[in-house]
Amino acid sequence: MSDAFQQTRVVLIRHGESQVTVQRVIGGPRSCTGLSELGVRQAERLRDRLIRTGEIEATALYSSAYPRARETADIIAPSWGLAVNIESAFGEHDPGPDCDGLTFQEFIDRYGMPDWEGDPHGITFPGGETLAEFHHRVGAALSPLVDRHRGGVIVISCHGGVVDAVFRYLLGLPMTGGFELHTVNTSLTEFVNSRPGRWRLARYDDAAHLEGLPKETPRMSDSI
Repeated sequence: MSDAFQQTRVVLIRHGESQVTVQRVIGGPRSCTGLSELGVRQAERLRDRLIRTGEIEATALYSSAYPRARETADIIAPSWGLAVNIESAFGEHDPGPDCDGLTFQEFIDRYGMPDWEGDPHGITFPGGETLAEFHHRVGAALSPLVDRHRGGVIVISCHGGVVDAVFRYLLGLPMTGGFELHTVNTSLTEFVNSRPGRWRLARYDDAAHLEGLPKETPRMSDSI
């Protein structure tokens, strides 16, 4: 390893349970209304864990622009005394204006169940992003962020779909197929850039702090 190389860590935190999930609504950027009561408790549990353990020495804190991600970031920010930087490119797979705000059942009745394992360039949400466009957006935002904070620990409050996209992007995996990720609310997923061009998964879906809390509401998909 070169002496000049600086190891970088990326920690992804899926937001707490959202109101749109409880309401069974496709909650894109236009209809997201923030965290549910349980979602707030989940984020508070994570904050308390991070303060108690000191296990993550964050040097930068970012959040998607969605209210549910921003609220989660605001709750955990005291763990490090960092300001929350908003990066809209870390928002969830955008369903577009025609699907955003529909209930799950309305969407299925109108369009059928999305084929999450199909052609990433195909239409998943009519009028919304393709899966390929979503993955490109996330990767295009993450790469310069890592360069900007080389040698640091970057924490990003984001979404289940973003965790999936980053997982596949950093580990050089296909956009669809091969496996499924079911990322729990406020869980920690951590990657380490151990040497140039090489990333290692340090942990996935670490949600030990949620023990004893009620189960979260089932969702239409990890990308919602």
